[in-house]
Amino acid sequence: MLVIRDTKLLEDFCETLRRRSFFAVDTEFMREKTYWPILCLIQAAADDAEAIIDPMADGIDLKPFLDLLVDPSITKVFHAARQDIEIFYRLLGEIPHPVFDTQIAAMACGFGDQIGYEPLMRSLLGAKIDKGSRFTDWSRRPLSDTQLTYALSDVTHLRDAYPILSDKLKRDGRDSWISDELDAMLDPALYAMDPTEAWRRLKLRGVRRHELGPIIKLAEWREREAQERDQPRGRIVKDDVILELARMKPKSEADLSRARALPKGLEKSRIGPGLLKAVTDGIALDQSSLPRIERNENRTPPPADVVDFLKVLLKRQCETFDVAPRMIASVSDLEAIALNADADVPAMKGWRRDVFGERAQAVLKGTVAMRLVDGKIEFIDV
Repeated sequence: MLVIRDTKLLEDFCETLRRRSFFAVDTEFMREKTYWPILCLIQAAADDAEAIIDPMADGIDLKPFLDLLVDPSITKVFHAARQDIEIFYRLLGEIPHPVFDTQIAAMACGFGDQIGYEPLMRSLLGAKIDKGSRFTDWSRRPLSDTQLTYALSDVTHLRDAYPILSDKLKRDGRDSWISDELDAMLDPALYAMDPTEAWRRLKLRGVRRHELGPIIKLAEWREREAQERDQPRGRIVKDDVILELARMKPKSEADLSRARALPKGLEKSRIGPGLLKAVTDGIALDQSSLPRIERNENRTPPPADVVDFLKVLLKRQCETFDVAPRMIASVSDLEAIALNADADVPAMKGWRRDVFGERAQAVLKGTVAMRLVDGKIEFIDV
């Protein structure tokens, strides 16, 4: 097993990878106690070449490998790539490309919604993966041979699975089916961690418009604190603190002390003034410049029976075409379609329309009916 702990050996390995059309990539990281993930290992494998790179080794320069991640001539193969891409985006300042995600490809090949790595490798390769090292503290050194072997298997199986999935997509004419999902995952906005956009992570159900300014500024303040202190957001303050303070609009330390969601005594700590300033800054925002938020109570509720009918139709169409429902439509998409047969949602466009959208419109027009035959649901034209 090749474990790379110096830059020269890494350069040699990367030269080998550069001569391949693709290589599989995975990472091991820790982030339970930090805002930024701590990169502990990088695993990479191509045909006849595989290695573990130790980014925590003294003096190692990762640049040769990072350069490969943005080489347009080499496909980088991940499984459930989002967290790995987040790590590399921070190191590179750009998104690795081109990328193939086996989890997304598997959804287009009929393996279900967001299938895990182990069941997918078992289905494709008959691989048996030892879970004994699954909960390793990857930041500790030295790592045992068993732990390193487990880590490396994440990419050796991935390397072998990629041609199978890629060939199936091409054979079935479904290459384009995964492009939207990949484009969404590779959007730099997902990984920028802009504090001014942090409020979008919050669930704003029931929020009143005059509370939105304080919410935006409180979320921005928390994000900056978390980044500067390298701590998880929840260790700074919980989401419910932000929402409660936006309603209360405290002006003093005494006001803060009355917030039920704020741990007792925290108003006297160093974060107290920051919370008060964020609330004040949020109140001062021009109301006309604030983003619009949808008020759930003002929404026309979709007819529940129609939504249920569409759910059954979606399941049946996905079984017929052997594709994961998540790739076609979300529940909110189905609700939108139930209210408007021409809803502007992905399910009514492109290949999704061919698989599901046109049939959904027929349901809403009353030209498709559902019946039970030998214990199975069938859809018939009427």
